[in-house]
Amino acid sequence: MTNSVPPERLIGWFGTHERDLPWRDPACTGWQILVSEIMLQQTPVSRVLEPWRMWVERWPVPSAMAVEPAGEVLRAWGKLGYPRRALRLHECSKVLARDHGDRVPDDVETMLTLPGIGDYTARAVACFAYGRAVPVVDTNVRRVIARAVHGREQPGNPSRRDLDDAEALLPRSGAPRFSAALMELGALVCTARNPKCDNCPLVDCTWVRRGRPAHTGPPRKAQKFAGTDRQVRGLLLDVLRGTTGSVDRAKLDVVWTSDTAQRDRALDSLLVDGLVEITTDGRYCLAGEG
Repeated sequence: MTNSVPPERLIGWFGTHERDLPWRDPACTGWQILVSEIMLQQTPVSRVLEPWRMWVERWPVPSAMAVEPAGEVLRAWGKLGYPRRALRLHECSKVLARDHGDRVPDDVETMLTLPGIGDYTARAVACFAYGRAVPVVDTNVRRVIARAVHGREQPGNPSRRDLDDAEALLPRSGAPRFSAALMELGALVCTARNPKCDNCPLVDCTWVRRGRPAHTGPPRKAQKFAGTDRQVRGLLLDVLRGTTGSVDRAKLDVVWTSDTAQRDRALDSLLVDGLVEITTDGRYCLAGEG
């Protein structure tokens, strides 16, 4: 397996093509890298850069965030999408400040006990913040391995095998840099559409050697946003983020009038998720501001 992804060649390519991303600064703390990993979930790098800088300046340590109301964290999250991530990060900051000396733990097992921290995030922080030789598998890594190792255009459904494959590729030394390089290759060269195979350092890629056979599985469904409950939820949150207090129901109702049942469903889901609260006088506000 390692012949198709030679570590020296991949890391050498990375040394020339690595993007200058602020969370890759060696001075970044585990907390700052954790914030970046949460923000980067399902959100492009270009949209994360400025919010991340603002967050780590405002909340350089977990305790700085922990003392803020959840509503302020949601307000600062802005339009990054999937705002439950912000709420979980706020909950996590409280636990870190209270139980872990205001520091992100350096091992996967302890990180998995934190609110909202899943296997990928725990591994990514252990690897990139603390230099642990643990496999880190995201969509880009899965795609590179599917092509370079298994000769398939697209990976199958996520499974334990993904971690096993990635772990088998890790070099004895320099594993964190190798993992970062594997991700970078998937982001810049081995892309889902129009891969730049002529620029790929993996000259023995199995997929290319087999003539780049087309994906034979079910087609990937494009995720739409317009007209979805996600869009309506975002519009409702925009109203609440734009005020420092509570608003009456009428101000929320006007944001989506074409389908009132959908609007009501979206608002109910925000309440269930703990992103929005109803005050004692029947008005609406962000979490923790009632």
